[in-house]
Amino acid sequence: MIGRLNHVAIAVPDLDAAAAQYRGALGASVGAPQDEPDHGVTVIFIELPNTKIELLYPLGEDSPINGFLQKNPAGGIHHICYEVDDIIAARDHLQETGARVLGNGTPKIGAHGKPVLFLHPKDFNGCLIELEQT
Repeated sequence: MIGRLNHVAIAVPDLDAAAAQYRGALGASVGAPQDEPDHGVTVIFIELPNTKIELLYPLGEDSPINGFLQKNPAGGIHHICYEVDDIIAARDHLQETGARVLGNGTPKIGAHGKPVLFLHPKDFNGCLIELEQT
């Protein structure tokens, strides 16, 4: 059901410093910041030959990233995103197997302009999983 790894998301306490580190120290291709108000984050994508890194920074007081950074002040891996061909079929299959979809189960549009869903980390070995329709 899952396809290729789309990205690994890292929550960061300083978005500019993290972007500069990837650009300067690692020589990566770093995109521009983009606000995602529906998800409460500002993101920057780093393009790699085989996947992407997504830097996450809180957008507003209600951002889910605020709580993550309070527990992990230096930042850290927040979630892993896998591609799926049909997000509704994937959601239905996962729910049938007992996996919990976060929110109301209706996909939202993600940072790539495609439908996304998140799966409860307690159902996936402590890892928050994002599914993105290709």
